[in-house]
Amino acid sequence: MSIALQPAQHPQRALLHNEVHARPPEAIEGPVASTHIVMWADAAGREASRAHIAALLRDHHLAPPDGHTTHLRVDLGAWRIRWELHTEFVAWTFTVPIATEGFGEREPVAATSAVPREWLARLPGQCLCSLHLWALPTREFGSGSLVRHVLSEDTLVAATVADGHGEVYTDFAIHPDGSSRMVLLTGGMTPRRLGRLVQRLQEIETYRMAALLGLPVAREAAAVLASAERELAELSDAIRSANRDDEPVLLDRLTRLAGQVESQYAATHSRFSASTAYFELVDRRIAEIAESRLAGLQTIREFMDRRLSPARSTCEWAARRQEALSRRVSRISHLLRTRVEIEQQQSSQALLASMNQRQDLQLKLQSTVEGLSVAAITYYIVGLASYLAKGAQTLGWPLSPETSAAIAIPVVGFTVWWSLRRLHHKMFKH
Repeated sequence: MSIALQPAQHPQRALLHNEVHARPPEAIEGPVASTHIVMWADAAGREASRAHIAALLRDHHLAPPDGHTTHLRVDLGAWRIRWELHTEFVAWTFTVPIATEGFGEREPVAATSAVPREWLARLPGQCLCSLHLWALPTREFGSGSLVRHVLSEDTLVAATVADGHGEVYTDFAIHPDGSSRMVLLTGGMTPRRLGRLVQRLQEIETYRMAALLGLPVAREAAAVLASAERELAELSDAIRSANRDDEPVLLDRLTRLAGQVESQYAATHSRFSASTAYFELVDRRIAEIAESRLAGLQTIREFMDRRLSPARSTCEWAARRQEALSRRVSRISHLLRTRVEIEQQQSSQALLASMNQRQDLQLKLQSTVEGLSVAAITYYIVGLASYLAKGAQTLGWPLSPETSAAIAIPVVGFTVWWSLRRLHHKMFKH
């Protein structure tokens, strides 16, 4: 079959198309033990995790992941590993098949028992979540032995999941081995459905812990916000009764306070936004496991609603409080600047009025000086005319120099005055 000519392809078409297949669940056949570890890491730590799994694969004579791989599943024979690179953390999931004999009589075997200890201890980053999960057949186990040997009965949470095809038990507690625990009775679920369910349960624990990272940030922000709100209240009172000399100091304090508030907002906004997104993911994953109540026990949703709601409200309240404080600081800063600008305009108007008065005085003085100038110019020109008349007498000029000067005075004076006036008109016209 001939291949039709294709139009020019977008450079990211394949990447975007395959995004719907990113981190797919793997089919799981029980009984199995699965350990899910989440390592919180910065950019350097996440790249170090890539090198860490590459070293493991080289030890097993397998090809390492390339620089663009964010998800990897590998079967190493006795155990399987799933590596997921996220924006803020790296998820490691180890899965091993287990024998069910004696499960309710002794401490169960975790999936990490098959993983090299030294390699496991060097996982880059800081452990945020560690969950041991056991998927067991329903027909062989009841909740009694599970509660006594695996979970704490005082904080037990349980529900039927997958529309009644399975049961999940957990206590949301960190046990002496440093991990929380979850037991899943699989019923007659297919391997693919079991794999999806296990992944959802692990993600609930992951996103729950990631969402709660905003709680200590919110508590620290509360103290800073309280101090800033007190400072803003004091500034508001001071601005109301301040005089013109106090306003520059108040404006400087208000500007510093605005910088402090905006700096804290910039430092915490991303964390609060991430927590909001993680809380929403927890809600979504809980809805996807399709749980229903087991008699006498809390469901996972009920437990999360009771225990996570205060933390979620605290984070949301801190974010809203920051935004409200920022708006208040901005509003008061605007009012104070407006007040200062009005006073500056009033000062400018007074200065302009004073300049106008001085200009009027200068014009009057200039008019006086111009009058004196007319007299001086007339005096010199009349003097010249007198000398001219003396010389002209020898040529037959009939008038004496004094008479000539007297006649010339009004003519010269008027001519000088008229010339200056005409010059003024030309200057003012332009």
